[in-house]
Amino acid sequence: MKIVVCIKQVPDTKGGVKFNPDGTLDRGAMLTIMNPDDKAGLEAALRLKDQYGAEVTVVTMGLPKAEEVLREAMAMGADNGILVTDRVLGGADTWATSTTIAGAIRNLEYDLIITGRQAIDGDTAQVGPQISEHLNIPVISYAQNIKIEGDSVIVERQYEDRYHVVKAKMPCLITALSELNEPRYMTPGGIFDAYKKEITVWGRADLKDVDDSNIGLKGSPTKIAKASDKVRKGAGEKVALDPDESVSYIVGKLKEKHVI
Repeated sequence: MKIVVCIKQVPDTKGGVKFNPDGTLDRGAMLTIMNPDDKAGLEAALRLKDQYGAEVTVVTMGLPKAEEVLREAMAMGADNGILVTDRVLGGADTWATSTTIAGAIRNLEYDLIITGRQAIDGDTAQVGPQISEHLNIPVISYAQNIKIEGDSVIVERQYEDRYHVVKAKMPCLITALSELNEPRYMTPGGIFDAYKKEITVWGRADLKDVDDSNIGLKGSPTKIAKASDKVRKGAGEKVALDPDESVSYIVGKLKEKHVI
């Protein structure tokens, strides 16, 4: 079995967020981590590898520094890492990103593709399903459990207060929830081995069946009107009242805000 896992290096928002003049994230100036949902997807692939002897290839699109997240994935147990990076790919929205990643995956053999549900720097949950559309394969989203049965995958798909059991023939794409599992840690030996391996680097010329009009900032139909860091809340209103007056004050405020 061959599994492709799409991962993303995202800003560590604890360290603050920085923007370029055009409203896009200044990724080169921020601390980064592996996107949590993607890490759960990677762990799911590694468990399938442990169980079935699968080959796991991780793919990421980003700046050259995104090699770091590939090394982390390989130190956890992934077999191969592919970095898709090129200046013309910068500023991509979900459409341009999914087009680019699908163009890279077309160069690979795969039975299963696993992505995270969504990235914490966008929260759109669009890229995974869009990749499946580009590749014309089934997609099962919001996976909270994954099993393999012959040439099919069986997924518990989270749905509000219950889950659906969905079965699909492979090749298939699954989007994973961070609640899917508890990702393993890198091991010292894994880290050593990861830095001995060579990362495959692909650029625009390596993308298969991709038109220039659908990549990068120019190929992104989504335009950013305004971007800013999260607004800090003020200190709020402070009052000093006795208990009875406090109750009346709070009830009055709740009525004023139409809460009650």
